[in-house]
Amino acid sequence: MELRRVVVTGIGTINPLGNSIEEYFDNLENGVSGAGPITHFDPAKFKTKFACEVKNYNPTDHFDRKEARKYDLYAQYALISAAQAVEDAGLDLEKIDRDMTGVIWASGIGGLETFYQEVRAYVEGGYTPRYSPFFIPKMIADIAAGHISMKYGFRGPNYCTVSACASSNHGFIDAMNIIRWGKADIMVTGGSEAAVNEPGIGGFNSMQALSTRNDDPKTASRPFDKDRDGFVMGEGAGALILEEYEHAKARGAKIYAELAGGGMSADAYHFTAPHPEGLGAKKSMRDAVKDAGMALEDIDYVNTHGTSTPVGDVAEINGVVSLFGDHAYEMNLGSTKSMTGHLLGAAGAIEALAAIMALQRGVVPPTINVFELDPQIDPKLNLTLGKAQKREVRAVLSNTFGFGGHNSSVIFKKI
Repeated sequence: MELRRVVVTGIGTINPLGNSIEEYFDNLENGVSGAGPITHFDPAKFKTKFACEVKNYNPTDHFDRKEARKYDLYAQYALISAAQAVEDAGLDLEKIDRDMTGVIWASGIGGLETFYQEVRAYVEGGYTPRYSPFFIPKMIADIAAGHISMKYGFRGPNYCTVSACASSNHGFIDAMNIIRWGKADIMVTGGSEAAVNEPGIGGFNSMQALSTRNDDPKTASRPFDKDRDGFVMGEGAGALILEEYEHAKARGAKIYAELAGGGMSADAYHFTAPHPEGLGAKKSMRDAVKDAGMALEDIDYVNTHGTSTPVGDVAEINGVVSLFGDHAYEMNLGSTKSMTGHLLGAAGAIEALAAIMALQRGVVPPTINVFELDPQIDPKLNLTLGKAQKREVRAVLSNTFGFGGHNSSVIFKKI
């Protein structure tokens, strides 16, 4: 069976660098840090007192008060970014076949704030069995996909992908294959996360996974730096409209890029640490290139997972060099998490948008905050340090890896 081609026809986001695509792209290109003191709660009792929060956000700017109470913050972010993407794609709901339009949405954790608030209210209320009837439907990780489909009447495939920080790329791969196989013509896909709260910060603090550089939050996310001490929590969402190529052409849609392929693997090594040689990462990247029908030399830019953790960054670079060989020194590498922080299950969503920016603008976003390169990383690699770099970008490989040894890689290319 000949597989159908899949293209991106709409994009949207709300994240620590911007509440629109234009604001996000401009701040990415200019190397702006999204980190600052936590405002969502009082972090005085926590080792980490900063995060990459969404700025200037008021839910009543987007939802009426009654409606907003039905949605956990992660679902609010999902609905906002999806609405931007649907509008950007110019989807005419009266003309498209909504039976052939679906939604796959990703989240690593889902409604963590709702879970925390409901359990706390239960305990503090004297153990009376008085949970809100909205508790479960607000909390579950699949509900964002459901809300998006209900808002627009999309009756195609509808579900959530959950694979920790690899979740969004897994969702993109599923959505791409559903279109390839003719099960849908259009898929709304992306990811959202809202874990800047007491259990989110406290839980990752207890694992010693978060940076504790409270004296200088804006430089705390420092992938590949010798003195990196953990990731910086981020929040927000990113959305793509994926569409079958001929379907997009027939309705005169603008096309940002082609989603050419995806790869998936497992480290089968440790429940939180990556394989030190990057074996799972290497397989995921290799399979993505093969799935896209491309050669390794076709890739111009790798948006690494690059979380700023002591073990993860080196393992990924080891996998890149092992796979690409000499071509690794011809590509740009980089980590946009140095600016956005780590959005967990939504990381792949906003990083897919960064890949599209590189293709559209011919600019590779920088890796900021590298003051002294980790001596385990070859300094001859182009990690796009400090400033964005202009170059022709024909294809971008974007990596996401998650606790549990989950690896997923996707390739966007010019069309």
